[in-house]
Amino acid sequence: MKTRLLLPCAACLLGLAALSNTARAQATATTPPPAAPGAPHTPVRNRHPAIHSAIGALERAKAEMQAAAHDYGGHRVEAIAACDAAIAQLRLALQYANQAPPGAHPTP
Repeated sequence: MKTRLLLPCAACLLGLAALSNTARAQATATTPPPAAPGAPHTPVRNRHPAIHSAIGALERAKAEMQAAAHDYGGHRVEAIAACDAAIAQLRLALQYANQAPPGAHPTP
């Protein structure tokens, strides 16, 4: 059972590592002043760089697993599905975040 979860957990850790590295970089970057009401939103690609980075890392991990000559001890199919699910959830999160102006995220 432990080995069955190894690859999906590794993929999630890879995504978290990407998030933590970009979050650390974000913390040191200067934050631009908030936009005036009615001003255009920040370009989508510039918002939430850690999430975009995690999506890229998960897509690369998925591609590597798909191209591999072995099945990672029987975990490849589930790991690819876990990557797909994580990517889909991150894209949904971005879609939600990009609909609302920066800083305006009501609680569900």
